[in-house]
Formats: sequence, C-alpha cells, structure tokens
Amino acid sequence: MLKLRILYVLCLILTFASCKRRDEIICYGNPNSDLTQVLKKEGYTLKFYSSVSEALQNAPRKSSILLLSDLYPTEGTIINTDDENLINAKSLRVLVEFPQKIGKVENTKSDTLNLERIVVCDSINSTLPSMSLLSFNKCILKKISDSIANPILVAAKVAGFDKAVYGLKDTPTKPILYYKNPNILVSTTCISNFASSRYMPELKIKALFEYIFKWLLNKDEVSFSLWTTYVNPSYTQTESLPSNARYQSIKKGIEWFYNGHFIVHPNWKTSWVDKYMGDGTMPVGPGLPEDLEDGDGSLGVLEGHMSGIYHDGRQLYRYWMRDDVQGEAAYAFAAAGDILDNNKYLRVASNLIDYSFKEYRDSIRNNPSSPTYGLLGWAYTHKGTYYGDDNARSLLGSIAASAILKNPQWDKMLIEGIIGNFRTTGYNGFRGCALQDSDIQRRGWKAYYNDSVVNLHAHFEAWNWACYLWLYNQTQYEPLLQRVKKAISMMMESYPEKWSWTNGIQQERARMILPLAWLYRVEPTRKHLAWLKYMSNELLKNQVSCGGIREELGDASKSSFGRTPSNKEYGVTEAPLIFDNGDPVADMLYTTNFAFVGLCEAASATNNPEYIKALNQMNDFLIRIQVKSDKFKNVDGAWFRAFNYQDWNYWASNADAGWGAWSTLTGWTQSWIVGTQFLIEKNTSLWNVMNQKSVSKTANEVISEMIINNKNR
Repeated sequence: MLKLRILYVLCLILTFASCKRRDEIICYGNPNSDLTQVLKKEGYTLKFYSSVSEALQNAPRKSSILLLSDLYPTEGTIINTDDENLINAKSLRVLVEFPQKIGKVENTKSDTLNLERIVVCDSINSTLPSMSLLSFNKCILKKISDSIANPILVAAKVAGFDKAVYGLKDTPTKPILYYKNPNILVSTTCISNFASSRYMPELKIKALFEYIFKWLLNKDEVSFSLWTTYVNPSYTQTESLPSNARYQSIKKGIEWFYNGHFIVHPNWKTSWVDKYMGDGTMPVGPGLPEDLEDGDGSLGVLEGHMSGIYHDGRQLYRYWMRDDVQGEAAYAFAAAGDILDNNKYLRVASNLIDYSFKEYRDSIRNNPSSPTYGLLGWAYTHKGTYYGDDNARSLLGSIAASAILKNPQWDKMLIEGIIGNFRTTGYNGFRGCALQDSDIQRRGWKAYYNDSVVNLHAHFEAWNWACYLWLYNQTQYEPLLQRVKKAISMMMESYPEKWSWTNGIQQERARMILPLAWLYRVEPTRKHLAWLKYMSNELLKNQVSCGGIREELGDASKSSFGRTPSNKEYGVTEAPLIFDNGDPVADMLYTTNFAFVGLCEAASATNNPEYIKALNQMNDFLIRIQVKSDKFKNVDGAWFRAFNYQDWNYWASNADAGWGAWSTLTGWTQSWIVGTQFLIEKNTSLWNVMNQKSVSKTANEVISEMIINNKNR
C-alpha cells in the first residue's frame, strides 16, 4: 500500500513537471527584458546566444527564435543576408524587433511616436478585433525602407476610445508589426520591454503577445497566466480593503508630492522650472531626477505630469506655476499634516498660502485703488488673466488650510479675494469665463458688477458661488446670497438644454453639487433641498457599482470641447476621455474628484442615506484606483485623470492636448481627493472646517471698503 502511494505521488510530480515544462526558444538580446522574464515564469526554456548568427546556426530546424534589441533605442538588430538565407533554409520562425537591417535592406532612420496610437489592421483574436487601439506611448521605431502591403499593426493619429472610429483612410500610417515573409515577423520598435515602456492597455498587450507566440511556436493556442505591469491600481475591484485603507491613501497621496519632487526647491528652480516653463504656452519637460531636494512650499508647487510617456516609461512634467494649485495644495498639506500629525506638512501648507498671495497678488492686484484689487493671477506667465473658477478653488483651499492651521493672518486677503471676484460678477450672479486685467482697468469693476451677463456654465461659475455663500454665512451681506440664488435659479431652470459644457456634461453636474449643498445650509428651504436632490440624482444616475462616475457627453452644440470630429483633430484641443456615451471611463480631473467634494457636503448637509452610500462607494473607488508603482516612483500615490472601471486599468482616449488620460494635477485632482478623504476620516465637512473661522468683522470692513464706500470706477 505504501509503495502504491509513493508511486502515485511520483506520478503527480512528473505530471505537474511535464505540464509546466514548455517549448525551448532560441534567443538573442537582453536576457532581463520584461518578455524574457514572463517567458521564464511561464516555464519556457530560453537558450541565449551572444550573436544573431550564432543563435540561428545553433537553432534546430523549424524552431522558434527571438531576436531582441539589446541596445534599443540607439542601435537596432541586424540580420545579414546569410542570416536571412539560413532562416528560410531551416524554416525557422523568427520574431525580430527594432531591425537595423534585414538581408540587403537597411533601416537607418528612426522615428518617435507622438500623438499616434497603435491600430490593429485586421482582427487577430477576440481581444483585438479590427481597428482596436493600443498605446506604445512615445516609442522609437525604425523607418522601414520596404513598402509593407499588409501590416498587422500600424501607428497612426486616430480618434476613438478603444477603436479607431474613423478608420485609417485619411491619416498617415507607420508599420509597427508585419510579416516580412512566412518565416520572419518584424516589430519596428522594441516590444520586449512592454512593461518598462508602459505599453497599454495591459490585457490587450498580453493578447498581442499570445497572438505572436501562437505563430512563433506554431501552436493552435497560446495563453499566458502571468503578466508584468509596473503601474497598477492599489487594489482590485473586489478585494477587501483594510480598515485603515483611507488613512493609508491620504498618507500615500501626500507623499506623492515628494515622490515626484513637485514642491519647488531654490537649488533647481532656475535650471528646471524657469527653463521649461517658458512663456507658458508649452511648459513641458522631462521628469525631475530622483535625487533632487524637495522644497518647503515657499516657492510653490508644480502642476504635475503631462500625459506623454517616453519610450522608457518616464513621464513628462508640466512646469507651469499656477495659483489655483497653490491654494488647493495648501489644503491637502494642512489636512494631511493634521491627520498624520506631521508638522512638516503643516509648514508647507502655510508657506504655500504665503506664496500664493505674494506671487499671484502682486503689483496692481495689491493696490486698493485698482479695480483688480484682491484678484489672484491665473499663472506666473499669465498674471493678468482671471478665471473665477481658478480664483475660487485657490481661495477655498486656502480658507480650509488656514482654518486647519488655526491661523487668521491671511483672513483679510482671503476676504479681499472673494470680494474682488464678487464685485466683477454681474447682477445675475454670473462672471463669465475669464476676465483680462486690461479690460477691467479700462472699464472699472462697477461695469462688471452692474452687467447682465449670463453664463450657464457650471465649470466656470459654480465654485465662486460656494465662496459667496460661505462669506454670506459669515457676514449676512445680502447681495452675496441674492446673486447666488438668482444664478442658481437660472441654472436649474435651463438644465439641461441650455447648459454649456467643457469636456463633458457630467463634470458640470458634479460642479453644481457643492454650491447647492451650501445654499441649503444657509437657507434650508424645500426648493433648495429639491434642487440639491434633483442635481445629485442626475449625477448619480451615472455612478457605477464600483463608485466611479461614468463620463457623458451632452448636446454637441453646447460644448467647448466635445467628441473629436476627425482623425486630423485628435490631440489638437482639450477633449473628453470618451468618444461615445457608455464608454466605461471615470475622470478624476473634471468629474469624480469634484463630485467627491460635493457629495461629502450634500451628505453632511442633509444626512441623506443615498448621498452617504454614494459617497462611501466613491471613497472606496478612489482608494482602489490610486496608483501603485515601485518602479516609477514619481507616480506612486497619484490619481491619473482616466480610469477604465470595466477593465480596471488606466485607459481612455488621450486626445486632450494638455491634460490627457495619464496626466496628474497637484491641485484639481490630488488635493481635493486627499482633502475630502480627510473630511470623511474626521467625520466632518468642508463647510464645518471653513466655518471654524470667524471673519465677520474683517469681512464687513472689506465689503465696506471695496464695494459700499468705494468711489473708484
């Protein structure tokens, strides 16, 4: 009996070993590439040789060969004429990447992808049907001298979410993957370091390699049980979150500022920030070195990442200095400093508020006789431009930060900022998109205060109303409330037919929740509760089960940046993350982040269980999708703009010219998510935090000076 058991166990071991044992693959190139590591884990035997010729000469007939580029992107793989003849004579199956030369044909020139994405020309498996889209980012490819008749993959500038919706007829193409002959499959770029180069979406990249190895190994089917990625969500959609997950997410979220060195330090300000910021038209440059020192907030904080990713996985930075992100980041640092008991974060918060007022309220903006007194310049390069929304977010962040810091030193400037915006707001409660200093100087503030402008665009108007409501609660200055009520009434009456929208109608709904919740705070009427309930329900119609908010396009005639109308227009302007309604994408730059704030305030103001449930679902969603990466530390702890909640990966249309799918933003995105996590962790609200301040005496003096008794134009 014992012998039978031993024999049975040995049979099981041998069976398992034979199942695990896979084909032998002859290789030349980098033995530590992402691909070779996957193949080893999958049980394949890889036999490496020191040259292409040696690998081919030692290969048995009809065997499988990988000729990988070990010097990408400086030098390509060379297959001479004898090598090519040997491949054909032995009926080998060869995958060659980044070919410098194949036979007599030399490919000496290289090209770098920019806006192009990878398009599947004809269906190759169920995961990659015809016109499917992938991204190889800014990969470098060899320009092929031969004319390629039937490529498998091409690079092209094409519109669409996960499919090239307009096809390829009207856009130039570059071959990426093709058969040179029945024995040679050519990749014009390096594909073996797919994870290090951050090729995506990952499941489609995996499906691509399953297709390649099905041919290479001459098998009916090939599948990989494992796959390597270096940038992942922190949690899967279904795994249980630890009890301290939100606390840890706050910790990771604030440390991201240091992981990316976004806090400007005097030792590198000139050589990096000033160098790449330029005039602000294209403030983009390579990522900061990992060994740089971090600042203390006294020189501000950078914007974040551009969506562009280099061939080695490094991501571009935006070196623009904007005021809105200073006030918003101050809130995040104050919140994190409070809950994590970290004085360093609290000092950064204080310094950022100082920097905001010193740098962006300089010159004429700090002259009491100027009609632009109190306003905050949009950006370092555009101080004479005043977006009401950007002013509002900066001020809200700074008010919350100063309340957490229990420091009243900025109170007068904060109030002047709100009144500076209010007195350039018309009697209908609207301010318009952006005002210019030269126009305000010429016309005077009263021309704006008495204007009949109507701008049914929540993205630009709604959070200024939140500022006015907070100040009304402190002062009871009636015009603040009356203008907000009139504007919100007009917004609600004209929804949705007359609403303008920027990158999606959903973001406009999201921006309305905060002022509606605060209007109910200051005047808790049935009408105001009904408005809040109606708009919250409109928003939450698109909240999916995992907690994210599905993006949605509105009436195209009302859009600033709607669906990309052609391949030619892809990447030219700002743009939505989706192409069609129903595309499974949440937006953490324009929608879910601001919905998170609004729902927190709605839940706190009403104690409505529906809002509380929606808020908790959104909280879990944001914890789960926070970026985790040991290899690319400067994105670890961030939230990218885009998340595909269906495939659980970072994927969407990357058509936006400035803030694409993989962009990050220290202000709009990171700060409001971290700040709202803090509020939930403390079981409070932004309203309650900001109203820890008592500014009524100062505020009434400012109102008197800037509006009531002001004799200036």
